Amino acid sequence: MSTRKPVSVGARLEQFSTAASRWTGSSHALALALLIIVVWATVGPVFHFSDTWQLVVNTGTTIITFVMVFLIQRSQNKDSLAIHLKLNELVAAMQGASNRLIEVEALTEKDLATLSRYYGELAKLARTEGDVTVSHSVEEARERHSVKIGGAKRGREAK
Repeated sequence: MSTRKPVSVGARLEQFSTAASRWTGSSHALALALLIIVVWATVGPVFHFSDTWQLVVNTGTTIITFVMVFLIQRSQNKDSLAIHLKLNELVAAMQGASNRLIEVEALTEKDLATLSRYYGELAKLARTEGDVTVSHSVEEARERHSVKIGGAKRGREAK
């Protein structure tokens, strides 16, 4: 009796797509593709560059392209999710980091634009600081900026 769990179809597809993504991105795959093109071009004169000769390569490349689109998208989705999770961990672990950015990718484009303006303002305020690591949030930056401006005005008034 085997105690191994049956592997689901989804797990098998994931294993296949991971292996296929790695292989198709390899030098061996590129060499094979170039070899196929050379062979196809070489046999062209044998078949008098017929419609069938052209159809073979067109059909093959269309099928491969169709499958590769899904394979590449799946690979990018997985990589993107892994990067988002790593960034979420860093944001969650960093003291002073804004937890607003955890799972920011789930926000709407309108919310992302709002956050972009918000952090653009932070960057603008941070540029006025001598040390860009001083400010951790827009609120802190505004407070420090207003204190600086208030101190500078008091200094000018005292002169």
